[in-house]
Amino acid sequence: MRSPATIAAIAVLSAFILVALLAPMIAPHDPASLDLAHRLLPPSTGHLFGTDELGRDIFTRVLFGARISLGVAVTVVTVSLLAGIVTGAIAGFYGGWRDTLLNTYVMNAFLAMPGILLAIAFVAFLGAGVRNLILALAITGWVNYARLVRAQVMAARNLEYVEAARSLGASNLRILGRHILPNIVQPVIVQAAIGMAAAVLAEATLSFLGLGVPPPAASWGSMLNDSRSHLFDAPYMAAFPATAVMLCVLSFSFLGDAMRDYADPRTRT
Repeated sequence: MRSPATIAAIAVLSAFILVALLAPMIAPHDPASLDLAHRLLPPSTGHLFGTDELGRDIFTRVLFGARISLGVAVTVVTVSLLAGIVTGAIAGFYGGWRDTLLNTYVMNAFLAMPGILLAIAFVAFLGAGVRNLILALAITGWVNYARLVRAQVMAARNLEYVEAARSLGASNLRILGRHILPNIVQPVIVQAAIGMAAAVLAEATLSFLGLGVPPPAASWGSMLNDSRSHLFDAPYMAAFPATAVMLCVLSFSFLGDAMRDYADPRTRT
């Protein structure tokens, strides 16, 4: 946890969180304000990241894009985590026909379909928007958490402390909520940190395809889509939002790897 990569990841994520929370106060311009007289300006003191083809300040839009990306990622991971914990706990603890139904049929059916294609089809059917985007990513992302929780619950349900609680008359719900789930939360949190990186990248991908947050809202993916026709005359339009996506995804990935190594006693020194 003291490695330079982990410290840098925490610092970058802290900066993104502060930017997302304080974007309306620190942004120098309105993210949707048009100024055609100053379109495609290179980075300068007046516009730190330049302006796009409609004269909008790119620095301001990158700041507000952090709000959308992190907000979508946190919501998607939270919804997916709750659905995965409930489904995985039921399948792993009770076993039998419940495990066969949930694991063999439901989970494997979702895993058989590419997640991003399923999300694209879902958003294309319901229409673009933040709510549909979150729902599409949660539907495709809950399976990984469910499989992890199922495996952890199956490994813990026959341990001594669970048998002791059962012999004292504890109900199944109490055993799950008070004994098993608190002892398997560590790998779930690690998976959630890594899932945040995947959610940020998925949101940028869908917004790039025009299936994410509708304009004029600022999104890193939609900014990359807008920059396609100006890659040679205004490459900064793509460079800054792409760098934001890269730093955010890498930071979550490094933090998840560090948490995984810290949780594994074999890697501790």
